[in-house]
Amino acid sequence: MKLYLFYIYSLFIALVSGPTHATGLTWLDPSFVERAFYSVALEHEYTSGNHPLAKWNQPIRIWLDHRVGDEELHQELAELHVQHLAQITGLSIEFVSKQSQANVHWIYTRESKWTKEAKSALNLRSTQHLNTAICTAGYKTNATGHIVSAAIVIPVDLARSRGKLLACVVEEITQALGLPNDSEHAYPSIFNDHTPEELLAPLDVVLLKLLYEPELKAGMTLSEVKPVVKRLVKEYQREGILKGATKEARQAPLYELFR
Repeated sequence: MKLYLFYIYSLFIALVSGPTHATGLTWLDPSFVERAFYSVALEHEYTSGNHPLAKWNQPIRIWLDHRVGDEELHQELAELHVQHLAQITGLSIEFVSKQSQANVHWIYTRESKWTKEAKSALNLRSTQHLNTAICTAGYKTNATGHIVSAAIVIPVDLARSRGKLLACVVEEITQALGLPNDSEHAYPSIFNDHTPEELLAPLDVVLLKLLYEPELKAGMTLSEVKPVVKRLVKEYQREGILKGATKEARQAPLYELFR
C-alpha cells in the first residue's frame, strides 16, 4: 500500500507583524467559511496547489510518549482537548498505553532533542523548517486519501518559553485530523498564527464539523468539494449550526480548566 506523508510545521515564531484580518463574526458568513475550509483543508504549507481531502475513517488511538517531566499536566491537556474534538467530529478518539496499539504517536520532549526526534517520528527528509517552528505534526494517507497514522512532537521547554504550550497541544492534534494548513483566510482560528486565542474558535468548530460530514469523502478534489461544502454551509446557516458554534467552542473542557 502506497502511503503519502504530509507535514504540518505549526506555530512558527512570528518574525514580522501579520496582515490585517477580517474582523467580526466571520463564522456566520457562509462565503467566508467556504473560503476558509478550502484553504485549511485542501492546501498545504510548503507545497503549491490544492491537494485531495484527507480525513480519518478509523478509530484514532493516541500514545502519549512523555520524555520530559510534568507528565500529569501534559496528559490532562491532551485528554481534555481530545475529548472536545471527539464531541465535535463524532470520531472515536482514545488514548492507549502502548505504542503498538496506537496510530498517533504524540511526543512531549525538550528543545535540545526535538529536531532529531521530529525527524525520526515524522520521517523528515529535511529539518530546515523546524528552525522557526515551536512544535510540529504530520500524517500519512493511503491512496484513497484516508489518514492512517500521525505523529506530533512538542518541545515543552521551547513551547513554554514562547507561551505556546497550550496552543501547541490544541493545534497539532486538531490539524492532524485533516486540516493541515495555516491560512490568513481563516480568522479567528487556531489555523492562523495571528489569532490571539489558543483554544478552538467558533470557526474552527465549523471547519471540523464540515470535514467530518459523510458527504465529504477522502480523496475529493477542490472541484468536487466545492458544491458539497456550499450546500452544507447553507444548511448550517439555516439550522443554526453557525450561530451555535460560539457556544460549542466555549464548552471545551479546557475552558473549564483555565476559567
